[in-house]
Amino acid sequence: MKTLLNIIWLVFGGLWLALGYFLAGIICCLLIVTIPWGIASFRIAAYTLWPFGRMVVDKPGGTGGFPLLGNVIWLVVAGIWIAIGHVLTAIAMAVTIIGIPLAIANLKLIPVSLMPLGKQIVPTNSPFVTAYR
Repeated sequence: MKTLLNIIWLVFGGLWLALGYFLAGIICCLLIVTIPWGIASFRIAAYTLWPFGRMVVDKPGGTGGFPLLGNVIWLVVAGIWIAIGHVLTAIAMAVTIIGIPLAIANLKLIPVSLMPLGKQIVPTNSPFVTAYR
C-alpha cells in the first residue's frame, strides 16, 4: 500500500515539491553561509519524493542553540510561506477521495518545512503516521 501511495504522490505533486526543495538547497549551498539550510532542503526533498512509510523525528542532541536560532531565522524567511503552500496544496488535494491520503502527506510535511534543522527522517511501519515526535 505504501508503494502505491508513494507512486500516486510522486505523479500528482511529489516530484514538483521535491524539485522545488532541491533548487532551494542548491541556492542555499551556493551562498556558503546558508549551507545548513541547503542540507536541510536536500533532506526534505528526499522525504518529499517518497513520504509514505517515513516520519520526522528530532535528532539526538539536535536541540541546541544553533538549530534553534537557525530554525527561527528559517521560519521568518521561508518556513511560514512554505507551510502556507503546503496547506493550500493539501486543501486542493483533499477535494477528491483519492487525494485525501495525499493531503495528509502534504500536511505531514509542514513541521519539517517550518523547522528543518535538528530533525531526521526515519522509516516507519505504518503508511499514515500522525504523531510528530
